[in-house]
Amino acid sequence: MKFIVTEAVFKKLEKVCFGVVVARGINNKVQHTEIAELLKTSIKSIEEKFAHTKVKEAKEILPYREAFQKLTMNPNKFMSSIEAMASRIEKKKGFPNINPIVDLGNAISLKYLVPLGAHDMDSTSGDIYVRFSEQGDKFIPFGQEEEEILEQGELIYSAGDKVKTRRWIWRQSEQGKVTAESKNIFFPIDGFIGQNDDRVIAARNELAAMLKQFFDCEVEVGFIDQGNREMEI
Repeated sequence: MKFIVTEAVFKKLEKVCFGVVVARGINNKVQHTEIAELLKTSIKSIEEKFAHTKVKEAKEILPYREAFQKLTMNPNKFMSSIEAMASRIEKKKGFPNINPIVDLGNAISLKYLVPLGAHDMDSTSGDIYVRFSEQGDKFIPFGQEEEEILEQGELIYSAGDKVKTRRWIWRQSEQGKVTAESKNIFFPIDGFIGQNDDRVIAARNELAAMLKQFFDCEVEVGFIDQGNREMEI
């Protein structure tokens, strides 16, 4: 299996980059109090950081809002995953614990203010792409059963004609979601060269270290940019 970002994506978002972590042999059924504490710490940090300022105005969030505008997506209507999470905390709407892997990913994402996805690789067939959608691509919204059929030209994560995330880093699919049964997981971290690639790499490295520490699993890391558009995962 490969992770591939198509050339067309870099033509539209020249500086986009992706930190990659692949973990195999995870036991996601065992609770870890340390992970719960990491998430609490990240949530508190966001509460303090945005006590008197708005998430959407933060320098860490602006590159994603600008990229959404380049992709002709209204960032006020379709927020990146990291803006949506931080805004939820800023507005004191509470933040859930889901399962150890998702909680760990959320803790790292909030700590570094970068979007960090998690996809069950065993429910995925074929290579994983970041590409623009084609007519007929199918998406099942998180928590739902009915498919949405996409038009052409929307930036997505996909495996075959199955869309893993719509509008790039806006909303994840029901297909490939991480559950207690998930054992082999692909984590992409999205960012931009010269803007926050240092935080992307720091988040990638900390996530990899935490996965080894808490789950004693096999971990591999990588980095995708315009000069290196694919990797084996």
